[in-house]
Amino acid sequence: MRTILVVANETIGGPQLIERARQESAKAPIRIVLCVPRKNPTHGNIIYIDSAYDAAQVRIDLARAVLREMGIEAIGEVGDPDPYTATMDAVAEYKPDHVIVSTLPAAASGWLRRDFVERIAEAAGVPVEHIVTDMNQDNVAFNVTLVVANRTANSDTLLPQLKATTAGGKRLFIFVIPIEGGDGLAARAARARLDQVIDRARADGLVAAGMTGDPDPYTATMNAVNFFHIDDIVISTLPETRSGWLRADLIERVRKASNKPVTHIVDKPAGAPTPA
Repeated sequence: MRTILVVANETIGGPQLIERARQESAKAPIRIVLCVPRKNPTHGNIIYIDSAYDAAQVRIDLARAVLREMGIEAIGEVGDPDPYTATMDAVAEYKPDHVIVSTLPAAASGWLRRDFVERIAEAAGVPVEHIVTDMNQDNVAFNVTLVVANRTANSDTLLPQLKATTAGGKRLFIFVIPIEGGDGLAARAARARLDQVIDRARADGLVAAGMTGDPDPYTATMNAVNFFHIDDIVISTLPETRSGWLRADLIERVRKASNKPVTHIVDKPAGAPTPA
């Protein structure tokens, strides 16, 4: 079985890359190794560092899910912040037969400004292919919905409404669970909620991955908007009388700042009456 190393970051879900994987798998069984270099943080905030790592892992998880649906074996790992180092580490570990590097167009790609592809081609010892994807113009194979929730993440209200949105075509869901507080216990609680909602979403047939986020839900949401190419946003909250997020006008602030469609889902406790 041939091993193909795919090195990408923002473009890992691009249509050209998916099509190349389809073409290669049609020839013979392949294994794809996904390498996503994590981005260096712009400041020293430990939450930001963790979020940057998690964002790279989310990209890997979603890409693996898409490839699995195509019948392609895929594994992946978050790499060194330097894409050259990340790639050569993966080459040394996995001994690929072929390397595919996926980038944004030259004007938007920091990797290309550093002659990244040429350096890899000289050092890898195997064929190196370069794919360019403009995520703002190329027709992607799926839509991406950002789902922001905390205490309502595992309610019986959220997932059925998300599942209803998949009827119109392929959709990926990225869950963000803001951490309620700055201590380790709060981080573990947020991670537990995240793991549970991801498991439930996948059991319901949804393609989903996720990460914990900044304790401020607005910051957590906008960080995710900056990390990923998002088509729309779903924010799940408690009812207005119980939601600090609503008292802070989170929905309208995100709608104005993100310029994305924002859907607000209010958790309906079991047994609550249905409005007339």
